[in-house]
Amino acid sequence: MSYIALKHLHVTAACLSLLFFIVRAYWSVIGSPTLQLKFVRITPHIIDTIFLVCGLALAAQLGAAAGQPWLATKIVLLVVYIILGLYAIKRGKTARSRAIAAILAVLVFVYILGVAFTRSPAGWFA
Repeated sequence: MSYIALKHLHVTAACLSLLFFIVRAYWSVIGSPTLQLKFVRITPHIIDTIFLVCGLALAAQLGAAAGQPWLATKIVLLVVYIILGLYAIKRGKTARSRAIAAILAVLVFVYILGVAFTRSPAGWFA
């Protein structure tokens, strides 16, 4: 697959991942039973797998450039996003704690976008 096609698939998966996360976080905060639907439980894993595989393939295509600090920053922030997402959807004990975790997760995701666009660990602050 060409770099451009892979990048577009990666960006599309990123957008879908964020959009679906926000919807699921909202459902978690309000206590909606919709979170228990099979489609809602499985779809994020499919989207996020495509997102991650495309990201890894892009890094492989970058070769030596993949060792850049901005890419390492994205990976560390992705781990932070995942942990916050777990608290926002499943692990948060109260609606308030899930809402705070969701907001923080979205902020981290926006920071990841800044790092991706600027190719600087400082992201939007560069």
